[in-house]
Amino acid sequence: MWVRRVRAGLRGWGGVGAMAAVCALAVAFALLLPQTQSGGSGTAGGAPELAHATQARAEGGCTTPAMEKAPEKYTLSPSGADGSTIAAIKARQGEKRKLVVGVDQNSYRWGYRNPNSGGSGDLEGFDIDLVHRIAKDILGDENAVQFKAIPTNQRIPAIKDGRVDMVIRTMTINCDRLAQVAFSAPYFKTGQQVLAPKSSTVKGYDDSLANKKVCTATGSTANTKLTGDQKAGELPDSVNLKTTVPNQLDCLVRLQLGEVDAVVTDGALAASQAAQDPTVELKGAAFTTEYYGVAMKKDADDLVRRVNQILVEYRADKTNGWQASYDRWLSATLRGGSSKSEPPAPQYLRTN
Repeated sequence: MWVRRVRAGLRGWGGVGAMAAVCALAVAFALLLPQTQSGGSGTAGGAPELAHATQARAEGGCTTPAMEKAPEKYTLSPSGADGSTIAAIKARQGEKRKLVVGVDQNSYRWGYRNPNSGGSGDLEGFDIDLVHRIAKDILGDENAVQFKAIPTNQRIPAIKDGRVDMVIRTMTINCDRLAQVAFSAPYFKTGQQVLAPKSSTVKGYDDSLANKKVCTATGSTANTKLTGDQKAGELPDSVNLKTTVPNQLDCLVRLQLGEVDAVVTDGALAASQAAQDPTVELKGAAFTTEYYGVAMKKDADDLVRRVNQILVEYRADKTNGWQASYDRWLSATLRGGSSKSEPPAPQYLRTN
């Protein structure tokens, strides 16, 4: 019956599910053949939390209890000045004079290739709009961008290895990641939620997940949260967390194929996936609060400050700024959901 429902769902939304499966296979070699175009993720309480906090401090992530509670505030104040990082980007010559950005190409309305765009294959979505805004400010041309498709579990390695200047890919700011990369001020607020078939007995992030198979992406905040909660006894031991995938969209494909019973991911992404597939829905309320930020190298202070300045202006722009992008891409899927139509208010607590 589940197979019949999936097939019916695929017919009902014009083959988008089939396209998702193809994209999930294609993303495995996305880093080997990076997409280039000119244009247009909490931890459990008690002892595990203490161990996590100690490790984060030792590695240079969150250095105080206050920062552990609000890592999204751990960023530098805005500045429009150029520094060595920005100068190096501007010094690129010819076709290489572009901002190199790691993005998603399969997240509906965040960063995806619209099959109805007339064959152009251009990337579209809320994250992509922000990429163009940053490129316009730094290089004077919103299309001076080289997009690289980065799987969920490759976001930090791509930054540390210098394959990209930054990652703008629904990336949650947290202490573990702050130990490895620097973040801008937050540009979106969301929280973890459960996605499951409408006919499922799963009700949300609770005991209804007992004896269910749950899919998460490797390296995601969802995976960290569920693993930590299960170890702390806050999630039933019978919840099967063995299914992890490199790319978050792969979880939706596993769900459609009946290989798992539920998916846990950011509510903003889950809402977009539910909009694609009418056979699934969000179950229960968001059970964390998280913020997306632009990720960059730890020593790229001038670039961090510049992106924060751009975000200040992007939030204030009533015509072509944050709100306009939200209205275009996300309002239809997130209305009534866990994410509100307003950008997070930034604070800048990092001093060096």
